[in-house]
This record gives sequence, C-alpha cells and structure tokens, in this order.
Amino acid sequence: MRVPTARRVHETHRLILTLKPCSAYMQKCFWEDFCFWVGDNQKRIMIQLEKKYDPRAVEDHWTKFWDEKHLSRGDETRPGEPYSIVIPPPNVTGSLHIGHAFNNTLQDILIRWRRMQGRNTLWQPGTDHAGIATQNVVERQLKGEGTDRQTLGREKFIERVWRWREESGGQIVHQLRKLGCSLDWERDRFTMDEGLSRAVREVFVTLYEEGLIYKGDYIINWCPRCHTALSDLEVEHEETQGHLYHIQYAIAEGGGTVTIATTRPETLLGDTAVAINPGDERHRNLHGKTLVLPVLRREIPVIEDDYVDTAFGTGALKVTPAHDPNDFEIGRRHGLPSINVLNPDGTLNENAGPNYQGMDRFECRKKLVQVLTDSGQLTRIEELTHSVGHCYRCRTVVEPYLSKQWFVRAKPLAAPAIDAVKSGAIQIVPKFWEKTYFEWMENIRDWCISRQIWWGHQIPAWTCGDCGALTVARETPAACVCGSTALVQETDVLDTWFSSALWPFSTLGWPDQTASLKKYYPTSVLCTGFDILFFWVARMAMIGLKVMGQPPFHVVYLHALIRDAEGQKMSKTKGNVIDPLVMMERYGTDALRFTLAAFAAQGRDIKLAEDRIEGYRNFCNKLWNASRFVFMNLGDYPGTCDLDPSLEHSNADRWILSRLNTTCKEVHDSLESFNFNEAASSVYKFVWNEYCDWYIEMCKGPLAAEGGGKRAAQNVLAYALEASLRLLHPFMPFITEEIWQKLPVAGESIMVAPFPEFDASGHAPEVEFSMGLVMDVIAGVRNIRGEMNLSPGLTLSVMVKTDNPWQERTLKGHVNYIKELARIASFSAGPDIVKPEVAASSALDGMDLFVPLEGLMDFAEEKNRIEKELKKMEKDSIVLSSKLSNQNFVQKAPPEVIEKDRQRLLAISEKQARLKDHLKTIEQAIR
Repeated sequence: MRVPTARRVHETHRLILTLKPCSAYMQKCFWEDFCFWVGDNQKRIMIQLEKKYDPRAVEDHWTKFWDEKHLSRGDETRPGEPYSIVIPPPNVTGSLHIGHAFNNTLQDILIRWRRMQGRNTLWQPGTDHAGIATQNVVERQLKGEGTDRQTLGREKFIERVWRWREESGGQIVHQLRKLGCSLDWERDRFTMDEGLSRAVREVFVTLYEEGLIYKGDYIINWCPRCHTALSDLEVEHEETQGHLYHIQYAIAEGGGTVTIATTRPETLLGDTAVAINPGDERHRNLHGKTLVLPVLRREIPVIEDDYVDTAFGTGALKVTPAHDPNDFEIGRRHGLPSINVLNPDGTLNENAGPNYQGMDRFECRKKLVQVLTDSGQLTRIEELTHSVGHCYRCRTVVEPYLSKQWFVRAKPLAAPAIDAVKSGAIQIVPKFWEKTYFEWMENIRDWCISRQIWWGHQIPAWTCGDCGALTVARETPAACVCGSTALVQETDVLDTWFSSALWPFSTLGWPDQTASLKKYYPTSVLCTGFDILFFWVARMAMIGLKVMGQPPFHVVYLHALIRDAEGQKMSKTKGNVIDPLVMMERYGTDALRFTLAAFAAQGRDIKLAEDRIEGYRNFCNKLWNASRFVFMNLGDYPGTCDLDPSLEHSNADRWILSRLNTTCKEVHDSLESFNFNEAASSVYKFVWNEYCDWYIEMCKGPLAAEGGGKRAAQNVLAYALEASLRLLHPFMPFITEEIWQKLPVAGESIMVAPFPEFDASGHAPEVEFSMGLVMDVIAGVRNIRGEMNLSPGLTLSVMVKTDNPWQERTLKGHVNYIKELARIASFSAGPDIVKPEVAASSALDGMDLFVPLEGLMDFAEEKNRIEKELKKMEKDSIVLSSKLSNQNFVQKAPPEVIEKDRQRLLAISEKQARLKDHLKTIEQAIR
C-alpha cells in the first residue's frame, strides 16, 4: 500500500508530499486551502487561492520567513560578483515618511534584482545618531520633567540619550522591515557604536596630523536656539519680508556724512570700518578719512577695497568682521579688529554698550531704529524681500558669528573627488547633476565640523591646563608632552555628517581590514535624494578617496522629490502629507512600492496622490485574480512551471512567450540604466494588458477542450505566470512570494529564484506582428460595439477590406481568435470587400473594418442617443475651450492642470469625430 504523508514547511503556505510505497490507487488529501490529488509517482495539484488578496494576512508572515531563512544575509565567502549598497542612514529619531519609503523602495528593487541575478549582494543597514535632532528630543523630555541637561550634567545626559535610543530609537528600523526592505539586518550599525566611533577617531587624527584639520577663529553660522555652529549646508534660506535701513555716518573731520544701507542695524555696534571702492569717484573726498560710528561715537576708518560694488546702494559698505563672512575677509585683508557684540544665546554682550547689553537681538534692533530716528541719522526705511538663513532643525534665524571652531581644509580633499567624477570612476545619474557637483566642489569652503552640543562624537583633542599645549590623539592621553596630567578634553562634538562621511567603509569594519571590506568596498551604487548631494555624497567621495584610496561607490543615483498631486511640497501645515504607513495599511505595501517605482522618472519630481496608490492596488488584485484563474485550470495538470518544448504550442502561446521574452529585456535594460519607471511600466503592461487581458482570454477555448492544445495552454499559463512573478518580485515582494510558493516550482523562495533573462532564440517578432494585427481587429470590433451601443450578447458579422496579402492571410489564419474574442458569427477579409450600405466602420493600419448594422438596432432610437451625447460633449468642449483661452487661467494654473484640460479637450474632439461618423451611418440607414 502507498500512503501519502505530508510535511509542513511553513504554516499554511506550502506543502511537500512524500510518496511511500503502496498499492496503486488514488487518494484525495485535504489540507486547508490545498487540495492534492496524489497518484502513481506524480503529483497533480489543485490550489484554490482566497477569493480576495488580503495584504495584511501575508506581509508579516513573509517578512518573518525571509528573516528566519537569512535570505538577505551578505556572505563574503559566497561566490558571485559582489554588489553592495549602503543605506543612507535614517536619523534614529525618525519615523518612516514618504521620502524614506521612496528611497528605500528603489534600493530594495536594485538589491532584490541583483540577488536574483546571482550576484553576491549586501545591503548594509544602519541609523544615524543625528546629533542636534536627538539632543533636542531628549531636552524636550527633560523640560517636561522640570529639568534640563545643564542640571543633569554631561555624563548623565549622555546616559539618558542612550536610554532613549534603546527604548525608542528602533522605530524606523521596524518600519523599514514592514516596507519589505531586504537589508542584512544582522549587520545593523549605528554611527555612535564602538566600531564606528573608533573609525571616526582614526580619520580625525589622521587628517589633523596631515594638516587637513585645524582649529581657528572664523565666521560660522550660529544657531542661538541650539547653541551650536552649523555648516553652510545646514542653513536653509527662506525669502523673508524685511527692511533696508539707510543710516548716516558723520565724517570726523570737516563735516559731512556718508550714508550706508543695512538689513541688520544692530550689527553696526560691531562696525570697525566703512569700505569704498578705490575707483569710485563719488567718494574721492573720503580717502584717508575717519567716520564717527552712530550711537557708540567710536571713530572708525574709511578703507578702500575692490570687493565693494559701486552699483549697489551708495557704494559705501559698513564692515563688521565679527558678524558677516564677507566683512570678515575684508577685515583680514586690512588688519581690522573683530568686535563680537552677541552672546551665544542671541542677546547683546558688553561690547554693545551698557544701553543694549543683555537685550535680545531683535529687541535691540527696534530700540536702535528708534534712537537713530530720533537723532535724524536714520534717513529712510525701505521694504525689502530678502533671503534669510534659518537653522535646519529648529527654524531659528541664524547669525554669522565669529567663533573658535574646528575645520576641515576642503580644497585639497575636493580635488581628487572632482577628478573621480570627471574620469568616470564615480558616475552620477542623471548626468546633469555633475554640473552642480562641479560648481560646488570647485568653490568649496573649509568645512566647520565642530558642534557645541553634547550628543555626538566628542572631539579627541585635549588642552593642557598648565602649558596650554593641544594634544590630538586616538586614545585618551595620560599626560601632556610637558608631563602635566591636567588635561581637559574638547567639549565640542563632531558634525553628524563627519561620521556619515565614513559610512561606506566604517560600516564594513574599517579601520580593521575585514573580509567584508575586501569583498564589498567600493560599494556598487549609492541611491539618495539630490538634496543631500553636498551634505553627504560629496563628503563621502572626499573622505573615501582620502582614507581608502578608492571612491566609496561606482554610481550615485540621485532621485527627485515627492510632492503632492499639484506639485506642491508636502507639509503638515498644508495638510497634504501622504503617510506611507497609512497607505501600506490601507492598500498594501506592494501597491505603495509599485506606485513609487512607476513614477520614478529620472530628474522629475513625483506628483503623488492617494488615488494612484489605489490604482496599483487594483493591479495587485488583477494579478491575484489571474493567478486564481490559472490555479483553477491546473487541476489535472501534471507538469511544472518549466516550459515543455515537446508540446505543440499555438500562435497565442508563441506570442505570449515572445512578449514575455521582450519584456525581460526591457525590464533588465531599464533597471541597468536606473529607469525604474520604465521597468515598472514594461512589466505592468505585460501582466495587465497582454497576459491578463489577451492571453488568458485566448486560452479559454483550449482549456475547455481536451488534448494537446489544453496541455500546452496549461504549460504556458503556468510558465508565463511564474516568470511574471519573478519579474515583478523586486517591485512587489509580498504578493509575488505568496503566489509563487503555491506554484509547482522548486526552490526555497522567489527571493533567490533566478531573475528571468532575455533569450534571443525565443524572440519571435513575426508572431508578435501577426497577433498584433489580429488584436487590432478585435479591438476595433469591440470599440464599434461600445460606441454604437451594441449589446455584448449580439453576434456580429465583420468584414475587413485589405489589399495586403499578408494581412489577409494572417487574419484568415487566426479567424478562430477573432470570432471567439470579438464574439462574431462570420468573418471575411480581402481586397474585394465592399462596405455594406448600412455599416459601422473603423480605419485600421492599412485596413478598413466594417460591421453591418441592419437588423441589429432601432436606428431612430440610436440616432437620438448619439445626438444627446454630442450635445453634452459640445457643452463640455465649450467650457474647456473657454478655460484654455482665458489668459488669466493659463498664467496662474499649474502646468499639469492645463495639460490635463488640453488632453480632455483632445479626447472629446476625437470622440466627437467618431460619433459624427456613426451618426451619418445611422441617418443613412433611416433614409
């Protein structure tokens, strides 16, 4: 007796049957939604999918399954050409927003695709300690508890931040897993972990020893709220309504005045000169003079400098070296003193004088304006819209501020990074971003890397309390070179972007020469937004080339931004934010992922609306329903999903196989060139339009019969579905795994199944042309049926006039498809076809299609219907034409709205033309 036994592989999703010797008979085995018919040495499968696809029922399951099987693990010992990506580390404070979802979906598509190609892949995960942002979060908690970090002290505060990180900092990691990101989670890194901290110290000390890091007085961007320096890239400029104040400075000798203009009158308290251009004839009388500074009555010199623009204002420029970067450079050239009049918190200090000391900078401005008005020295106030810098974290207006800070000498590091892009060692995609990269790198300023906060990598520098010597070291020094142990470590921490610049090699184990570093560095591609090209990408290129002698990545793919449906920036205040977590819950993760990929055109921002995500949820449902149809028709199929060459395949079979083959090439080529939208479009069109809408319909006849045609149709249905799932898997990992696991296939997971490849021998353009012609005729008949309001149940006669012998032969050779799919009773084609007196017609490519209408309808009633529809269309056309001819609308409306209305008007015009032709036919029949 043969007794079938079942071994459960994973919960309810897969069943493996092992046959043991027994007498030959059939036994029906049921297991939940599986129904297996087991017979002599073969397995016949009838699988019923649930009627509707429920993402929530499968997504957590497959995430757990992939983790348990370690399918995304990077393994240096595994064969295969390496392909590695490092994730742009999200802030540990972060929650998944639509930008994260977009960026990580694109990375996951790449890594899943390359993994299926057999590459030795690693997608390196990790999070950033986000110095200022994280410190702000914890400080808000302390404020709610009635305390602050100063009261707590540095050591206790750092402990508190670490505790917060352990309790709350993993949120975004869980959300990325929910998104389906197949990172090697066993390698998860954090920019403050022990290994990365060692790497940071090593790089800092090495650059310092080579003179590429220094400490000095410099004008920096200062945030009075965060109490820290900011790099130029951390300052966000906004157009702000302000004022331009015209103030008179008295000439000390001989009388007279000079008028200067400023947007920040409070800074005049720190003026140390007024500059004029040496070629400006208007101010020849000022050469060698001194002026009296308003309010403080301090005398300051008139200096001459070519920087002064004679065309701007009066041509006289107040010089405040401590509070303006350009003035700072002028001051250095002329040896001017730098007088800082601000405290770190934005209040005025003792240098501002007793009447202003302790005042807030903006209150001081108001008081000074009043004082200068009363004295008659403020001659005019102009309304002015100008760009004002704000802290990227707290939105406070930043101040140019003279301070002692740590800097990286950027120009020596930038030169190799420029050469790397010019030589092609680093490729930037899209290429037009190279120009922006070069402009910034060629004009780069030294990078301020010190931050006056507590959370971060504390700068490894110690000052001797006895001799004042500075010691920079990899390990905490026991004593100064003078022998003193009175060493005090620098209190500042490093800019978060400094540790992030080491990310591609520090996460792989550097400074140790690990197997991971050897295998996966340089990384293959960096995928990130164009908005951090300078924050992060350029700095990684500079540091990577300096430290490793190789670029950190071969390709940088810079994607665009996601905006709302009208092209506006998403913001909570506008109420136009699309929350990816909500969309995933509502429509399923695969629908969101495919939407993001489908709109990821290079260099073009995505205009995202919820209805688009809903539309791709329908695509998931279409795939599910098609799979249900296939499974329902495999009940007596003994084969696998491999193509059986021994079967005699129909033209429809050969057509779908050729189209599948072509689609494989299109998807591969598009992903190779980072055209995610084109890859998504190719596979979408194949699955929806060709496999579901055409091929499945063509198979229904053979499937209803018995014989070789049925077996061939079953084989191709299964083969094409399984290959389509593999094509779709990088985009839609969950639904494809769920369906694939229920097909008669070998392998542990679709995630490691081979990605379909183009096979030149399987390309059959002549079959594609032939079937394309047949489908044009079928579509033409369907259009006539719809536009003439002919019931789907009516059987029609169809005639095609063509002088092309190939077209005639092709159509007659495929008449069975035409009759079945167009639901017609008779079909004729040839050069002698004559249009019937009363017939609907359609002009196809080199052919005329006729459908006789006699006896099929009430012509008077149809005439009335068409006339009503034409009247409505005429009204719609007038409304749209009026809008588009209104210059006020055209000038103010978003371009996409205008284009949408133009397309609607064009569609109405085209349909009107067709309906008018049909009306003529109906009127002819009535006569």
